[in-house]
Amino acid sequence: MFSNTVNSVIRADGSPRFSMAATLIGAVLNIILDPIFIFTFNMGIAGAAWATVIGQISSFIVSAIYMFKTKTFRIKKESFKFNKNILASVLKLGISTFITQISIVVLSLVCNIMLVKYGSKSEYGIDIPIASIGICMKVFGIVINIVVGIILGAQPIIGYNYGAKNYNRVKETFKLTTTLSIIVGIVATLIFELCPELVVKIFGSNDVLYMDFAIKTFRIFLSLVTFTCLIKMFSIFFQAVGEPSKATIVSLCRDLLIFVPLAIILPRYMGVTGVLYAAPIADLVGMIVSTVIIFNFFNKLGKEENVEQTDEAIKKSKPGTIITIAREHGSAGKYIGELVAKKLDIPYYYKELTAIAAQDSGLDKEFISKLDQKNDVLHDLYLSSTPVKYAIEAQEKIIKKIADAGSCVIVGRAADYVLRDNDDIVRIFIYANDEYKINKLKEMYGDTLKEAKKNIVKSNKNRAAYYKIISGRNWNDYQNYDLMIDSSIGAQKTADVIVEYLKNR
Repeated sequence: MFSNTVNSVIRADGSPRFSMAATLIGAVLNIILDPIFIFTFNMGIAGAAWATVIGQISSFIVSAIYMFKTKTFRIKKESFKFNKNILASVLKLGISTFITQISIVVLSLVCNIMLVKYGSKSEYGIDIPIASIGICMKVFGIVINIVVGIILGAQPIIGYNYGAKNYNRVKETFKLTTTLSIIVGIVATLIFELCPELVVKIFGSNDVLYMDFAIKTFRIFLSLVTFTCLIKMFSIFFQAVGEPSKATIVSLCRDLLIFVPLAIILPRYMGVTGVLYAAPIADLVGMIVSTVIIFNFFNKLGKEENVEQTDEAIKKSKPGTIITIAREHGSAGKYIGELVAKKLDIPYYYKELTAIAAQDSGLDKEFISKLDQKNDVLHDLYLSSTPVKYAIEAQEKIIKKIADAGSCVIVGRAADYVLRDNDDIVRIFIYANDEYKINKLKEMYGDTLKEAKKNIVKSNKNRAAYYKIISGRNWNDYQNYDLMIDSSIGAQKTADVIVEYLKNR
């Protein structure tokens, strides 16, 4: 249980290979030790049990080791505190999987009861139908697990881009997983319909009645296995986009709402084979319901969005100087940058920069905008994590595109370092005394004295850490800038000084 749970955490932490290795170590050890314990040491079924347990322990140890070398987080005492909001999110997104697993148990239970009841009245007896459906479900499980592997591999891509409102990528990934699931389903269907006896013989027994019912089971029970694959894929897709209710409906419809009632009703009129026909009918109805839900979802997806294209969002400007402004929190640097841009009649970029970077990269705008605001003991670890590195690269790409479009003012985001090779850049650092900064924060954000002091220290520390991780330099070092100016003289005067400096340089 620990290994299975942590396996998902390891994948989410950006280490899918390690996750796979942890699983394979246990599985391979189990396979190797089975014949050794069972036959070499003559331990029989107990040997198989020991091989399984050793495999499980091995996977557990490897998974546990990873918890001490994670990329984006560290386990602390606080990690084990009860948090009802997190629990609510987990329950909300996990309920459909839980229901799916429980429905499989219920489905198997009802199926077996019906096979026992009506099998005893047929020429096949009780054992043959039970054995045949058992084999069928095992093989069916392999097919479904291939599809689950495909959609689970796509799940973080779908969730990531859905959160970033990059709906085209969501649609592209959905189309790809749907195509692959259909291919898996069709290949399986051809095998089960054209040569089911080859699959049945893998599990032994040449009994005529057994072969007859087993072949019939594969051909009828799994005749619409392609639909089953798609239904499973749709369910996990809805989990990825945070739609647990839709995922639950898709899961429930096929298994509990359709299959179970049919498995009880049909044998009354068709005997033991009625149980087999319940599956394709349930697949057909479930597929119709799932398709309606999927089409409805995609028809609504992104219609409320009308985002500018990246190239259109970047304003063309006259050739000239690129002014980058780094600033202390509370120094009114953003406002001063805006004033300078107006005085020079050139574009101004601050929030616009993160919006364009989000549009271009598919990352969430809020995620990009808060890169230099996160503050905790693991801030450096956070900034060096893969998602943040990708966000920083996306941001740097846009800063360079903006600079290529002509003269402008860019506030923050270590733009002075990003554009260090640009000959037309003027790098400005704006600071102020504590009294001025505190009064500005009271005026702009309604901070109390205590809040203002705390926020100044926190924000400046974060900006320094962000600048350091990108450039390897100290954020407030005068050697990094062409002009350092104290804005305590007032925002208008500071802007005038900067404009005058630019004219005379």
